[in-house]
Amino acid sequence: DDDSEPRAKGDAASRLSSEALDSYSLDELDARIALLEMEISRVQQHRARSAAHRQAADALFGGKG
Repeated sequence: DDDSEPRAKGDAASRLSSEALDSYSLDELDARIALLEMEISRVQQHRARSAAHRQAADALFGGKG
């Protein structure tokens, strides 16, 4: 699998971005924002770990250059 390729349209982020928000209260929107911010942080941390792992492997085995 090539991780540089975009995910299929059916992924969670695509579904979230197309959801209508009209029925949400301000409190529900605030809660949703907080959850999304936590998820963004989790993904950023995972990405940083993956990048460090890739960089270490490239240094050890010689990467694309």
